[in-house]
Amino acid sequence: MTALHLFDKNPKRIPKTVIAMRRLLLNSVSSLKHYSSSASASNVLKPGDILKQSRIFSIAEVEDYSKLTHDHNPLHFDLECATKAGYKDTPIPGLLVASLFPRIIASHFPGAIYVKQTLEFREPVFVGDDVVGEVQANSIRQLKDKFMVKFATTCRKDGGEVVIGGEATAILPALAVNGVGQG
Repeated sequence: MTALHLFDKNPKRIPKTVIAMRRLLLNSVSSLKHYSSSASASNVLKPGDILKQSRIFSIAEVEDYSKLTHDHNPLHFDLECATKAGYKDTPIPGLLVASLFPRIIASHFPGAIYVKQTLEFREPVFVGDDVVGEVQANSIRQLKDKFMVKFATTCRKDGGEVVIGGEATAILPALAVNGVGQG
């Protein structure tokens, strides 16, 4: 068994033990790859501040997503179907990747209410791709004792190529950035 086999994405050429090892490795990497940062040194959200988290999705997470949502599109599981559609491998469901946006917001602002999201899916994401989700505060409006914030949302593959773009609106209970997961 070579290291190349661990990351080979053609399931027909991978022994079951290697698939199990790859799942274990990717799940471990996934849990280690979460990070967050804020452009704000004052720990209070301001327009222009960017919050980020990185994620590597695993095959098991795609399967869990499918079970939870009842989305059994063969495009995400059948290599032949995916290649006929023009993909090099089975893509991760776009909404699973986009789930980074509410996760980033809620992890920094517990109790946030996610009220709107627009998405543009530009490029596919595959198991093993390092995806960085970013939310950038564009505008902040006070509503009595809460704040309505509009965010530009972007996911980049391997830190460069934009795979998802859009905008989100959330009602935040406060503008203090929770430091959980920062580093």
